[in-house]
Amino acid sequence: MLDRSMPELPEGAHHVPTWLTLEQQRWIVARFGEWTDGPVPIRAAKVRGHEMSVRTVCLGWHWRPYKYAREAVDVNGNRVLDVPDWMVRLGRAALVAATADPHAGENFTPDAALVNFYDGRARMGMHQDKDESSLDPVVSLSIGDTCKFRFGNTETRNKPYQDIDLASGDLFVFGGPSRLAYHGVPKLYPGTAPAGCGLETGRINITMRVTGLEG
Repeated sequence: MLDRSMPELPEGAHHVPTWLTLEQQRWIVARFGEWTDGPVPIRAAKVRGHEMSVRTVCLGWHWRPYKYAREAVDVNGNRVLDVPDWMVRLGRAALVAATADPHAGENFTPDAALVNFYDGRARMGMHQDKDESSLDPVVSLSIGDTCKFRFGNTETRNKPYQDIDLASGDLFVFGGPSRLAYHGVPKLYPGTAPAGCGLETGRINITMRVTGLEG
């Protein structure tokens, strides 16, 4: 049984269940298909010579361990698509919803988005999002199968951490004192994608970031 309880999260971390409607989810899944057919195909990044089980397509800036570039130098050299205006607006609205502060999104302009696809075997080890020079919040959206999301502390990959089930449509934000918290996805729950979300199987995760980079 999936755990939909609401654990107390550390300062700066926020979970908003079912924030996206099914209609919004379907629309975003259609955009995902356009991104993967774009100038840079979806690919599994290599970390220390080993391919990740998660596959990624990037917007705004292309991420590869452990740096960003405008061009996908490790794929085909093409420039990635820009972060669309609607995603910037969505990210700002997400911060307002997560924090209940009507001004929270005013200065948030994400210039990069990592769009990850998880199939049934994909996992994400505990890591920090620290390749950005900005410490603006990270906005994360989930569509498709539910995953077990492990959110930890800023000092170590080990405990203390909390496991949270992120379902289709869920919003998760981490910033402030939690911006550099270790986090990962140790498990996916196949067959839990809701009918009408646009995905029959697998999980799409969009993380919007402010890189603080120029160029």
